[in-house]
Amino acid sequence: MIQVTQTKQPLALVLVFSVVCVLSALALVYTKHESRKLFVELESLTHERDDLNIEWGQLQIEQSTWATHARIEQVATDDLALVRPVASEIYVIERP
Repeated sequence: MIQVTQTKQPLALVLVFSVVCVLSALALVYTKHESRKLFVELESLTHERDDLNIEWGQLQIEQSTWATHARIEQVATDDLALVRPVASEIYVIERP
């Protein structure tokens, strides 16, 4: 009876260790897969961020170009047919 218990115990330990090793290996594979998937997503988002930063810079340059005094005056005279008033048409209103 003592020999039967002794032979079952190492078999049970081997079985438990085998299950733990398999589960550990599966967890490692899953973790590596998730890590790679998240890294690919990070790289994609980083690329998108860089593209958006470039576009933002281009839009800022475009805005500064459209907002120059020369451009505003050109649009006022060409598109809106506005003219600069002569000195006699300018009235200065002062507050008391």
